[in-house]
Amino acid sequence: MNSPEVKAFIRQHSNLFWYTPEDKKENISPEFLVEIILNYGDINDVRKLFEIMGIEQLSDIFHNIKGRRKLNYFPEIYNFYSYLIEKHEHSNI
Repeated sequence: MNSPEVKAFIRQHSNLFWYTPEDKKENISPEFLVEIILNYGDINDVRKLFEIMGIEQLSDIFHNIKGRRKLNYFPEIYNFYSYLIEKHEHSNI
C-alpha cells in the first residue's frame, strides 16, 4: 500500500500512467513508479521521487531489477541513474 504522499505524487503524474485504470493508479508498485518516473519524468519529477522514497528505498528497487524488468529502462536512463544512485549511496556512508 502506498503512502498518502506517494499517492498524491502519482495523481500529479497521472498522465504518465495513461494505460493503467484510474481506480488502480494509486496502488501501483514502487518498482513500476520508479521505472515510469525515471524513464519519462523530468528532472523535477525525479528529484521529488528521491525526496519521497529516499535514496535507500530507491536504490533497493533500482539495484534489484533483473531480466525483462531491467530492459524496461532506456539504456541511457539505466546507465545515468546507476551512476547517480551509486554516488548518492556512497555519499551517505
